[in-house]
Amino acid sequence: MAKVRATPRAIRAPSLFDALIPLFALAALLGGSLAVFGLDALDGPIQVALILCAMIAALVAVKNGHPWSSVQEAGQEALSSITSAIFILLAVGALIGTWNLSGTIPTLVYYGIQVLQPSWYYAAAALICGLIALSIGSSWTTTATIGVGLVGIALMLGVSPAITAGAVISGAYLGDKLSPLSETSVLASQLVKADIYEHIKRQAWTSIPAFVLALAGFLVLGFIGAPDVENPVGVDTELSSLSSIYQITPWNLLPLALLIVLSIRKVPASLALTFSALFAGLLAPFLQPDVVREFAGDTGTTVLDGIRAAWIAMANGFSIETGIPEIDQLVSRGGMDSMLPTLWLILGAVTFGAVLEKFGLISRLIDPLIHRAKTTGRLYLTVFGCALGLNLVAGDQYIALVLPTRVFRAEFETRGLAPTMLSRLAADSGTVTSPLVPWNSCGAFMAAVLGVPTLTYLPYCFFNILSPILSVLYGFTGFRIERADQHPASSTDGGTTSEENH
Repeated sequence: MAKVRATPRAIRAPSLFDALIPLFALAALLGGSLAVFGLDALDGPIQVALILCAMIAALVAVKNGHPWSSVQEAGQEALSSITSAIFILLAVGALIGTWNLSGTIPTLVYYGIQVLQPSWYYAAAALICGLIALSIGSSWTTTATIGVGLVGIALMLGVSPAITAGAVISGAYLGDKLSPLSETSVLASQLVKADIYEHIKRQAWTSIPAFVLALAGFLVLGFIGAPDVENPVGVDTELSSLSSIYQITPWNLLPLALLIVLSIRKVPASLALTFSALFAGLLAPFLQPDVVREFAGDTGTTVLDGIRAAWIAMANGFSIETGIPEIDQLVSRGGMDSMLPTLWLILGAVTFGAVLEKFGLISRLIDPLIHRAKTTGRLYLTVFGCALGLNLVAGDQYIALVLPTRVFRAEFETRGLAPTMLSRLAADSGTVTSPLVPWNSCGAFMAAVLGVPTLTYLPYCFFNILSPILSVLYGFTGFRIERADQHPASSTDGGTTSEENH
């Protein structure tokens, strides 16, 4: 008896309704997560929502005739595209933990906070947050630690908390965009298969001018509304608290110096971060013996205390209870495990984006817009509109960064534009505008920790407003727009498993 072979199912192009189903599910599930759990949604509910959305998109693809094996391949491609990013993010978590243990981050805060004066308070707040975020690679952590203190000091000084909040967020996002420690910078470069340092160099061409203009605005506002108070109340108390816990000395900045040297010498990012983390852990017993002894549980052996403290700080982060909430919040963080929710979120977003892209669902919506974008300027405007729209609809900066990057990558290649042009534009459009949306996870977080409503501080987030404007303007004028043949070669394997170019 002849064996009957199954007839392959015909593959159908997705309809407009097919393309809208996953997006409606995305908006509903993410919106529901934020409504039910608030900011706690970032601890798991949003990640679950993304996985469910990826499954819904996969079912739509199967309905249109694609085999499940193709869905699995899309997921595998998504995961392989962020292999390097995973190791870099874990190294970042380890570094933050040991930098807090060794006093590196507290020393940066201690020195930075001493430059405050009422007349240029807003500009100083932006600069301090920019430097700290550049050092630690996290806009959220910067805002939730030094940002909270700066807004509190603003109330004592009689300057505007709303403007201060705008300055804090402007500085925090500048540092986040230009830091090789930032998960969004790492992800943006990985998604376009570019070297992270090349991405940061191109990012600087929009970020630095936008920040300079923002500083000018903050200086004008500061001198116009500066009160007749010269000594910030509470600053001495904060400095005294830090110096009573840590031995504040320039030697604490050696791990930062090592990271800068390794970065300049183009050491792979994961290695540079790990070396700096280990170096901070080795220095900690000499720089902060009391802190290390207390954190390690005082085993009675200095060497064992140092090993135990560094190991725990790298794995689970550093923690301390001083009785001063601001200090505890500043230094009690880090560890590889602290990056797991972020990795989970990225895995969900990248997988969802890969399924939408592979099976033509998102292109069904975007292609008409791309075809109308005949010029580079219009293409830039389309990418910006897509990223901003995802921040409004999806409510999360990772989705607003990942999806436009994946969707427009082929179009940028077709037009001969360098991959870092897309990563820069996606970061300017997706990452930076996220705290300007009240129901976005970033906007909700900033409002909650700073105590200033999103719509109140929004007009003063000068950097976050100017950065995407400049990026789109560059697209229309052709200024600092590089072609693919002008761009340095990126990793030969697409940045998926090779890290030597980081």
